Amino acid sequence: MNIYVGNLSFNATENDLESSFSEYGDVASVNIIKDRDTGRSRGFAFVEMRDSRDAQQAIEAINLREIDGRCVTVNEARPRDDRRGGGSNRW
Repeated sequence: MNIYVGNLSFNATENDLESSFSEYGDVASVNIIKDRDTGRSRGFAFVEMRDSRDAQQAIEAINLREIDGRCVTVNEARPRDDRRGGGSNRW
C-alpha cells in the first residue's frame, strides 16, 4: 500500500521516515518528493509498505505525530489526476 506523508519537514530524511514507519511493518520504499530545479524537499513523501494491514496501522499511529519537528499528515495515497493540458487553448 502506498502512503502519502504531508507537512514534512524540509530537513527530514528518507531514513527518518523509514525508521518511523518500520515500527509498524515492512517498508518497501520511501520517496521524498524533491523540487526538480533545486533538489530540495517539497515537503511531502510517499512510503510504500508491503502489507496493507501494517500500512493502515502506521497511518493511524503516525498521522498528526511529530517527525523531525513537524506534525505530519498521513493517509492512503490516491492516484494522481491526469495533469496533461493545464494551459489555455487561446491564441
